[in-house]
Amino acid sequence: MSQGDERGYGSEPGGRTEDPYSTVGGTRQTRTRLPGGDDTDGYGRRPARSSRSLVMVVGVVVLLVAAIAFANLGDGRSEKPGGGGKESSAAGAGPTSATGTKPVQGKNGTIAAGFAHDEQGAQSAAANYGVALGSADMFDKVRRREITTAVYAPDVAAARQEGLDDVYAGKEFLSRIGLNPDGTAPAGLTFISRVSPFGAKVEKFGGDTASVAVWYSSLFGLAGEGSQNPVSESWYTTTYELRWVNGDWKVTDFTQEDGPTPVGRDQVASPAEEMADAVEQFGGFTYAR
Repeated sequence: MSQGDERGYGSEPGGRTEDPYSTVGGTRQTRTRLPGGDDTDGYGRRPARSSRSLVMVVGVVVLLVAAIAFANLGDGRSEKPGGGGKESSAAGAGPTSATGTKPVQGKNGTIAAGFAHDEQGAQSAAANYGVALGSADMFDKVRRREITTAVYAPDVAAARQEGLDDVYAGKEFLSRIGLNPDGTAPAGLTFISRVSPFGAKVEKFGGDTASVAVWYSSLFGLAGEGSQNPVSESWYTTTYELRWVNGDWKVTDFTQEDGPTPVGRDQVASPAEEMADAVEQFGGFTYAR
């Protein structure tokens, strides 16, 4: 999800060759560009590496495929914030200091739950759900079902679960990103898929509906000696459509775009063993925003 030279997906003007994964469901409703614009060697911000194009394609796949399946399967309808919703009064970045409001009330398994019924709660839900949806657990059937049940509105999860299973268990897809047919990493390699939110903003808020954009970086790839898909970093913004359901915020739809992407420093990439050790030793956060 070589594709490295394919920059325009879907049917929008200016699109080029279509990404094979954009055909899931047949409607091609989701369009996502790979980082790098017209620079086929990668970001275009620092000297190209021979594996940059392939690595960036691989890095995008895990975050794209769920969105593609989610947007294109089922009845084709997309929940949108209800009419009459007011625009967020906060045009700039929201404060990250303590507000006196407890940010989250509990957990649904390992995923934060019980978000406040306000704009802050909607941002918190979107950021945390993004972390869960971008995790390596999405490649395990049992954990994937637990995540989708916790993150999506009940009717949406029920309608899209089978499609997500088909995509994540697809042999061609798993082979392309270097995983075994059962979704596990080959012997001697560590599969890394981790999302780190850097900020969130409310695009629209209507009381029981909200549209929240989350800006984040993503690590994706296989760490270890001989890896053909080394771990790389990518930057994206995903906008989540949320609905207040049974006392909590739930996802009904989302779209993704690349960037904003910072200029990379000329730092030497860490050895494969060091990268694998880092991910195993540094635990991911269980709560964001």
